[in-house]
Amino acid sequence: MTEQLDATTVLRAFNTRGVRYVVIGAFAAIAAGAPLEPTFDIDFTPEASRENLDRLSLALTDLGARIRAEGVPEGLPFSHDGASLGAASIWNLVCDAAIFDIAFQPSGFAGGYDDLSQRARAVVVDGVPTQIADLADVVASKRAAGRPKDIAVLPVLEAFLEIRRGEPEVS
Repeated sequence: MTEQLDATTVLRAFNTRGVRYVVIGAFAAIAAGAPLEPTFDIDFTPEASRENLDRLSLALTDLGARIRAEGVPEGLPFSHDGASLGAASIWNLVCDAAIFDIAFQPSGFAGGYDDLSQRARAVVVDGVPTQIADLADVVASKRAAGRPKDIAVLPVLEAFLEIRRGEPEVS
């Protein structure tokens, strides 16, 4: 299992296969410029059509993705296709490059990709074009999740969001 995050490897694999996704969570906030500590994983919300999930399955195969399991650092191998990926609400995965999660309905967003993609921003992460969730959506999701680690970063994210709201739009 990886001890460092090489998100670009995962992003490239998704992009190469044409997966439609939005990056969510702390990674999205950091990519938006929020002053958070580096994260050790990356979270995605994919578009849930069968065709997109089939492409996601191919990307996961390319990555050698495995199910994250306590006590099994390298993860557990699993067979998947678009149908099986769509049958779960979340996948906790690991590959040689990264630890990552796929959440079809992140906290606070029952509409998943359809909700988030409307406000998502295109950014470039280490040379890789990526769609990241709007910072206000990241804040709303962390608030809805209510986990101690999410609540702990809310003051920083909310303050940063207020600063960003006061800045003029850059085109």
